Amino acid sequence: MTEITAQSGAGMDTTPTHIPRGRVLAWSLWDWGSAAFNAVVTTFVFTVYITSSSFGDKDVISAQLGWALAAAGLLIALLAPVTGQRSDVAGRRKFWLGVNTALVVALTAAMFFVEASPSYLLLGLVLVASGNVFFEFAGVNYNAMLAQVSTPRTIGKVSGFGWGMGYLGGIVLLLIVYFGFIHPEVGWFGVTDANGLAVRVSMLISAAWFGLFALPLLLTVPEYRVPPQARRERVGFFGSYVRLGRDIARLWAVSRPTVWFLVASAIFRDGLAGVFTFGGVLAASVFGFSAGEVIIFAIAANVVAGVATISVGALDDRLGAKPVIVTALIGLVISAALIFLLHDGGQIVFWTAGLALCLFVGPAQSASRTFLARLIPPGREGEVFGLYATTGRAVSFLAPTAFAAFVGIFGATYWGILGIMLVLLAGLLALLPVTAKQEQLR
Repeated sequence: MTEITAQSGAGMDTTPTHIPRGRVLAWSLWDWGSAAFNAVVTTFVFTVYITSSSFGDKDVISAQLGWALAAAGLLIALLAPVTGQRSDVAGRRKFWLGVNTALVVALTAAMFFVEASPSYLLLGLVLVASGNVFFEFAGVNYNAMLAQVSTPRTIGKVSGFGWGMGYLGGIVLLLIVYFGFIHPEVGWFGVTDANGLAVRVSMLISAAWFGLFALPLLLTVPEYRVPPQARRERVGFFGSYVRLGRDIARLWAVSRPTVWFLVASAIFRDGLAGVFTFGGVLAASVFGFSAGEVIIFAIAANVVAGVATISVGALDDRLGAKPVIVTALIGLVISAALIFLLHDGGQIVFWTAGLALCLFVGPAQSASRTFLARLIPPGREGEVFGLYATTGRAVSFLAPTAFAAFVGIFGATYWGILGIMLVLLAGLLALLPVTAKQEQLR
């Protein structure tokens, strides 16, 4: 077995120095499979479907989608750090990753029952919101496992490879659902677009896709073992909140830059989530893309994002995460501003500025994860990445609310672009003062 090697430094006794490449690949295949939810469900297919005229007024439904996702964010904010902490203490990260992945797969499959009628809109919104909750819980444990599949010298590269695999998986899956079901008048197995059947069958394919590619991680990556220095007494569910409060207070006392980074990253990550969530909606509602054209754009966008993310991973290891994040956020703000200001220019504007925007999204996400991973004490990954999810979701109302509010105030969907851009800009400004010595992992 080919292995990735790195030398251990002082104070890094528990850091892995030999990681089999097969384990890295198995871990990254979960990201590849997760494209079923990120790309197909929340960005380019299902949310575009339920915000179409088949379900009512497009502008009204776009705002309702924003409120539904804001409610999901509140649940994640309240529960994510405690669930992450408890998986750390119990040494059951992989187990809970499997449970939450299975729930996302089931909810995605249930989207098959959302027919193209206003009476099914509520079901569609509930399924999307619920899927976001369990997908985020799964992501807490998945991110925490980054330390199990990387070394101090490769963490940026491995993180970028995982994000890039997610984008590339999205390309393949979007090609399958587009040419297999959505584009042809009569798709595979005789599927047509009548009553939204093409999209609904695509949800079944997506569920199977995620479940299949989650298996390598669940079958080959070892379960997390709590290191001796990190073992803690188990407490009840509500006692976990007491412990969490003490841990946050201690984190504030010993590492304020980490706390400030959690806050800053929460803001800009919510802006990034807004790009994914509302990108397809904007393409269809503002720039006149058909359902098929949205998917073609999505394929091109994933190519750009995947290549950029994998390529920038090495720069993360060499230059540090913060320069990567700052550069990416500046690029995102400029690209979003161009889309807003030039929206009357038609589809060519969305193609050019939208693809430029995709160039920066993945690197910002991946580098944000590695910035934090380098600071986490051993045995606390699940808890701190739970805080990472919570701080993100504590302000997760920002992008959906800004999008919904701007659309509601000005009466046109394209104003939502400005709402998302302002959230990204606020995250950039909050990040600039953050300083933290980026030690090697552990």
